[in-house]
Amino acid sequence: MYKMFFLFLFTSCAIKPLKHTGTKPVSHAEWSALLARHVDAQGRMDYAAMRKDSARLLRYLSLLASAHPDADTWSHPEQLAYWINAYNAFTVKLILDHYPVKSIKDVKRGIPFVNSVWDIKFIQIGTKCYDLNNIEHGILRKYFDEPRIHFAINCASVSCPVLSSEAYTADHIEEQLDRAAYRFVNDPQRNILKNDHISISKIFKWFKGDFTKSGDLRSFIQQFSEIKINRNAKIDYLDYDWRLNDVKK
Repeated sequence: MYKMFFLFLFTSCAIKPLKHTGTKPVSHAEWSALLARHVDAQGRMDYAAMRKDSARLLRYLSLLASAHPDADTWSHPEQLAYWINAYNAFTVKLILDHYPVKSIKDVKRGIPFVNSVWDIKFIQIGTKCYDLNNIEHGILRKYFDEPRIHFAINCASVSCPVLSSEAYTADHIEEQLDRAAYRFVNDPQRNILKNDHISISKIFKWFKGDFTKSGDLRSFIQQFSEIKINRNAKIDYLDYDWRLNDVKK
């Protein structure tokens, strides 16, 4: 019965939306505790174990739903941390609703009128009804001008940036984003870097414009790379592995 309630509450947006005028920043401690418990050293999620913690996840998602960020009263770091955590937490929730699945892309099957899993409107926050694309493209990329978000949000797939074992917080978000960028760029499973040839994640191809606003792609990667990359280094892109980032994989 509880599982059915959990699915009903967040599978689609509620009929009576919540007001979000004058909301205050929320604590992400519950999400941090869940991540610390269920994300392993490789950044993979133990979805089976997380399912058993569904009550705690529901509490956190309900907290997010009750406090839509207010640009007039929330600081820039508070808003950014909120939306990164929301994207990641609701992605985990979406997987749990359909678990076990081999890939996040499998979630779309049987759901009509959506182009992809990222277009499923199941996230209610305040008076707004969102899908994952709304958060990534309509909020994070549109309003924050922060390319490092691509290393912080996790699409529940093997080739995605790893899921952090802690929540993003306003007080530490700059160092957290730098750590996420450094880890992703130097991860040989996601990028193979040599002086004269770099084979890199397709994230750098799909969102090239986000990474090249103040220089070329090599220069951006060099900011975080342990390897010296030549200015004319050859660039190609690795295949993207959409299998679920489950601890069993």
